[in-house]
Amino acid sequence: MNRPHPKPPRTLDEFMVQAYWLEQDAVERYSTFADAMEVHNNREVAAMFRTMAGYEGKHAQQILDQMRWTTPPAPPPGGFDWGDDFEGPEAVPIESVHYLMQPWHALTLALAAEQRAEAFFGALADASTDDAVRAAAREMQAEEAEHVELVRAWMAKVPHPEGDWSEDPDPPRHVD
Repeated sequence: MNRPHPKPPRTLDEFMVQAYWLEQDAVERYSTFADAMEVHNNREVAAMFRTMAGYEGKHAQQILDQMRWTTPPAPPPGGFDWGDDFEGPEAVPIESVHYLMQPWHALTLALAAEQRAEAFFGALADASTDDAVRAAAREMQAEEAEHVELVRAWMAKVPHPEGDWSEDPDPPRHVD
């Protein structure tokens, strides 16, 4: 049974390991989406997903640098408590991607991921009894709030898709 809220890490190191893997999961997911969009010749959205993966990779690197870790930390043997989901809050669900999606769609997915990450870190801060974990969680929550605003600003610069954006005049065919 999943808990509605994540159990907070006990120490700052545990928290930063979890924060690192949250960012790394987002890198991997956005990279997977970029690869899929390239396969479908949707280069504009592929480039957008690569850009998002790059941003998340920078966040992961900042955590490594801040903690003075020379190599990525190992995740805990039982995995992480992400709260009410099996995946990290910043990982965009696989089923959300469509091969004809447009930049606006990719940004909508990124916005939701950043909002989930902001809420996740806020929940950890609220639940933590350790001052260092609470402070680090609030800092990460504030960073994610900045990311939410950056994505919103980016969305304002791309066109909203037409209602028929998912209609493919030459759809893939499956023959038995």
